[in-house]
Amino acid sequence: MTVDRVLLASPRGFCAGVEMAIKALAWMVRAFEPPVYCYHEIVHNQLVVRRFEDAGVVFIDDIAEVPTGRPIMLSAHGSAPEVVAAARERGGYVVDAVCPLVTKVHHEVKTRAGKGFQIVYVGHEGHEEAVGTMAVAPEAIHRVETPEEVADLPEFETPVAVLAQTTLSHREWVGVLDATREKFPQLWQPERSDLCFATTNRQSALIEIAPRCDAMVVIGSANSSNTNALAALAKEAGCPRVFRVNGPDELPDDIAGTVGVTAGASAPEDLVRSVIDRLSPENGVEEVRVTDEDEYFPPPRNLRELLSTVDAVAGVMLPSSEASVPLDDRNIDASDVLESLQSSG
Repeated sequence: MTVDRVLLASPRGFCAGVEMAIKALAWMVRAFEPPVYCYHEIVHNQLVVRRFEDAGVVFIDDIAEVPTGRPIMLSAHGSAPEVVAAARERGGYVVDAVCPLVTKVHHEVKTRAGKGFQIVYVGHEGHEEAVGTMAVAPEAIHRVETPEEVADLPEFETPVAVLAQTTLSHREWVGVLDATREKFPQLWQPERSDLCFATTNRQSALIEIAPRCDAMVVIGSANSSNTNALAALAKEAGCPRVFRVNGPDELPDDIAGTVGVTAGASAPEDLVRSVIDRLSPENGVEEVRVTDEDEYFPPPRNLRELLSTVDAVAGVMLPSSEASVPLDDRNIDASDVLESLQSSG
């Protein structure tokens, strides 16, 4: 492996929703005796999931698997209303770590369905966010992924709205949106796009560097929608070699020249550092920044209220005497929280 230099995309890695969810689950690990249960993976990243499993978190796909009275966290991707209700019926402490951007889409589905709309929902089959969103109003929602699937929809006699999975790429969204507008000229859509700003920013940063690279490394798990979108976009941008990897051990030995590096919204920064260390560029790293992100999503209110009553609150977020006010977590990085979780496990 002879890498000349690395072009490092920025923004990359954790988005505000993932930051919130990871810190919230870490707080639960500190506040409760194990096991703490989490419905589905908290985020789609193997390393993150393994670190929480090592800390006593049990990830489950059925709320019925949770013993009565045990604490439960619901993942950042959003859960169906019946799942939320079932979690609360278990009698334990429930924290819903759904991303606020997903909550916005759930609200739009509920509102439009309540007004008699049929909803064209652009999302990936089987993705947890899509499953949870469709369950909000299953009788009124129709999932599509392609213009061809839009063409196959019936001619609805009621008003039609279009909504989207937040982690779609612009490329995945725009063609289907155009087809939906053509089929339903009176189409309603929200004034503010459903697409996640962080997903869009990471794609913009990748587009900036991909044409300049001999190879592109996209860090993230195979079940991460936004990670897969980044890899596809790098190929479309003209990069001759594109690799989606979970970590440095998956890098090919023959990678060379100028290498671009980015990370999906669920990938921690220490993975980025380890990949760059493995690439070991002879002429260093150039960070290419297209925008700054300052979005902040606070932890769920009921979790903040719980932790405010904990006597030894100074140790909840980080095992450090300096973390005297952990509830004010805006300036605490979730990647650091994960590393501290590992070191204290």
